Amino acid sequence: MLPISRVLKICSMVLLAGLSCMPAASQTEWPKAKPVTLVVAFAPGASTDIVARSLTQKLSELTGGNFIVENKGGAGGNIATTHVKRAAPDGYTLLVHSVAFAVNPSLYADAGYDAVKDFAPVALGPKTPNIFTVNPGVPVKTLPELVDAARRSPFNYASSGIGTTTHLSMERLKTAAKIDIVHVPYQPAAAINAVVAGHTQIASTSMPPAVPMIRAGKLKALAVTSAQRSPLLPDVPSITEFGFKEFDDYTWFAFMAPVGTPQAIVEKLNAALNKAMESPEIVEKFAQLGMSSNHNSTAEFGSFLKSEVPKWSAVVKSSGAKAD
Repeated sequence: MLPISRVLKICSMVLLAGLSCMPAASQTEWPKAKPVTLVVAFAPGASTDIVARSLTQKLSELTGGNFIVENKGGAGGNIATTHVKRAAPDGYTLLVHSVAFAVNPSLYADAGYDAVKDFAPVALGPKTPNIFTVNPGVPVKTLPELVDAARRSPFNYASSGIGTTTHLSMERLKTAAKIDIVHVPYQPAAAINAVVAGHTQIASTSMPPAVPMIRAGKLKALAVTSAQRSPLLPDVPSITEFGFKEFDDYTWFAFMAPVGTPQAIVEKLNAALNKAMESPEIVEKFAQLGMSSNHNSTAEFGSFLKSEVPKWSAVVKSSGAKAD
């Protein structure tokens, strides 16, 4: 029989050998083991992509890690979402999505995920109101004038696609004002061009593609869909100023991790994202796009998300919108 000291020595050697075979990632503090991939739910150049790429360098500076962007567009963002849902919950794969993340589970027969149960909320990013604009040839100057004209004449409107909040915001207005305007869905970048070219009379879009056209005189802005005016276009009224009191609609962007990601990593990510979004250069860049962000905790973002999912589900149901 071996002496106890000999047994302990052998056990120690086995334990050390096992530890030496463990992956380097498990021995290295997050996020320094390997690059952190921000999986963007839309194609390069989309607003979600711009948000993600604006923050990668700052995140690297703040955490000492390497952050990269991978675009996985398609199915309204569902391809990227289901990809991240299946990823290892180790903090090295994150989802960057838009408000469509909250809309899609009710818009699609099977989006492939539960927005609340399948992800750990990391941080709410910047947001921008939607905006109603018209071609300069449309003889209206205000939203009430547009509502009156729509009751007399057939109009159509371009949005950034079926089920987007730009589509659903106009559907909410139609219901509230008891008017009928035909929806013509476009890809996000094409919706504004359709109105500028006169293919549709009206556009309901997010602010980034609309602002340059408004300033160039190629579009007339009638109202933003937030409860307050946007600092980017302070002369454009909020929809609530015209008596539509239940509106506070935004296109927002956010960061999620697979459920099961260690909370310590989630909190570290949240702190880094908040600090990055509060840096002067990022604040200025977002402002130029009509976006703004507010410091938020993981719990605050989680509560916000839980309110957004049923809100948009109700609008999808009342509008009859379906993506498949």
